Amino acid sequence: MPAAGVPVLPDHLAPGLRAVFCGTAPGLASAARGHYYAGPGNRFWEYLAAARIVPAPLTAEDDARVVSFGIGLTDLVKTMAQSHDRGLPYDVPALAAKVDAHRPVWIAFTSKEAGTQAARWLGLPRPGLGAQDWDLAGSRVFVLPSPSGRNQGRASYDGRPTRLSWWEELGERLRET
Repeated sequence: MPAAGVPVLPDHLAPGLRAVFCGTAPGLASAARGHYYAGPGNRFWEYLAAARIVPAPLTAEDDARVVSFGIGLTDLVKTMAQSHDRGLPYDVPALAAKVDAHRPVWIAFTSKEAGTQAARWLGLPRPGLGAQDWDLAGSRVFVLPSPSGRNQGRASYDGRPTRLSWWEELGERLRET
């Protein structure tokens, strides 16, 4: 596992992607395994396939292959942290620079916290889930409910009964692009 202050997971980015998925921070399991969304109970990879964002099921070990499906991966916090820590070193300016350099159609935040940090940096109020009426460095913004196992058991997700319904909406929008 990388030491504190050392980037935990590499970005998986390329020019012209349909979407870049941006998480808040790598969790302990992801850091230990060296792959995005690798924690027990994390449904990121399941949601990608169920929402038809990728044509076949993938696992955390496939994370380096995502660019071949027109999507990318990054986090707002690139150094070792537990996602429930307070005072995380969010680096929205670095994210904006990556988005500006790679020009994805969409930036999809995989938690309200990540979307909130980007909105706050832009001087905007806390976003709800779904497509936003603002952009980040020229890319449209979509805020997803977290796929983390910690985000289960809620009665609704901004008026919807499941997290997957938001992922399916993003999948529809990505198929339109």
